[in-house]
Amino acid sequence: MSYVAIEADERMEEGPEGLQFQSFLSTDARPTNQGPNSSRGFISDGPKNSGFWTLDYYQPYFDVDTKTVIRRCYTTLLPRSAHYLSAHLTPSADLYGPFWTLTTLIFALFVCSSLASSIASYLSDPADSSAAVVLEYDFGLLSTAVALVYSYGLGVPVLLWLALRYLGVGEWSVVEAVAVWGYGQFVWIPTALLCVITIPILRWVAVGIAFFISGWFLAANVYPVLATADAKPVRLIIILLAVLHAGVALSLKILFFSYYVVKETGPKDPLP
Repeated sequence: MSYVAIEADERMEEGPEGLQFQSFLSTDARPTNQGPNSSRGFISDGPKNSGFWTLDYYQPYFDVDTKTVIRRCYTTLLPRSAHYLSAHLTPSADLYGPFWTLTTLIFALFVCSSLASSIASYLSDPADSSAAVVLEYDFGLLSTAVALVYSYGLGVPVLLWLALRYLGVGEWSVVEAVAVWGYGQFVWIPTALLCVITIPILRWVAVGIAFFISGWFLAANVYPVLATADAKPVRLIIILLAVLHAGVALSLKILFFSYYVVKETGPKDPLP
């Protein structure tokens, strides 16, 4: 019987120390679908590749707690809200607060305007018992409030964002623009409550203060974005926004709080 000599592979003689294991995994094994919620310590459940026509796309912008919304509302009344984006809209802006702020303003305008009308009617003729018990609602004012508030609170920031994108200014997102405009209208809610008082000068003062507070807030947060444009004339947009804001404030006063106490002059009408 003959044997064939086989040369041993030197690599096999090196023993287990010669074996090397190589990982074929990526060096970064972190989840790749982290969204705006990742900075708050958890990963969003929804798919991040959803289109803008799906609800999953907008879900992260409504993921905010009530305490945060309240804080973002009342901080718009503070004089030191110039850096609102970086100081209060972190880690990300939301759409939940602006939507409910504008919706609450609509109902506040409608209810307070109806109440102011009834009070003015009663004080004009206290002897009329029907005026004391009947509270009339003008639902046409509700439609006007919906059109005016949503057009200004949602339409204007979207149009401004589109215009700035066209002009090459991309310092903020459309969500941040809507958030600034929506939260900036919060001051009109307490103003609507104050305008129930039937003193004309007090109503004008309340509207004037609200115009100044909300106008300064918007200008302080919008002008730095306009200032980043290469073309200097872009900054003049702030003048157009100021005129538009003044028109909205005047419209709110005239359309919803122009009820005055009217005292009857001369002899009473003998006809019922």
